[in-house]
Amino acid sequence: QVQLVESGGGLVQPGGSLRLSCAGSGRSFSDYAMGWFRQAPGKEREFVGVMNWRGDVSYLPDSVRNRFTISIDSAKNTGYLQMNALKTEDTAVYYCAAAALTWGFFGDSEKFTSANSYGYWGQGTQVTVSS
Repeated sequence: QVQLVESGGGLVQPGGSLRLSCAGSGRSFSDYAMGWFRQAPGKEREFVGVMNWRGDVSYLPDSVRNRFTISIDSAKNTGYLQMNALKTEDTAVYYCAAAALTWGFFGDSEKFTSANSYGYWGQGTQVTVSS
């Protein structure tokens, strides 16, 4: 059974940092990409970033690029989302997800930013940024 298990969410003050982890199991993810999404109350799910499981291709949107970093420890089958300089508007449930690397995946932003491209999802972890 394929599973993605997230951890690391919590309450942090504005300007603080958190690191989310996403541990994969049940299959090899070497031909997959790991994506991160978030969903705030009353809002649509938002793409936060993606990296291939080898860790040599990544993309983050402008809204988080200078504050968030994605990394992967292939030996542990675990991905990470390092979030710095957090803002109140970063408050959301954060999800990791895995997408099979189809041809041209990273060449098509509509593919890697769409939740529909990801077949496996973690359970989500709450991140609350508040003073």
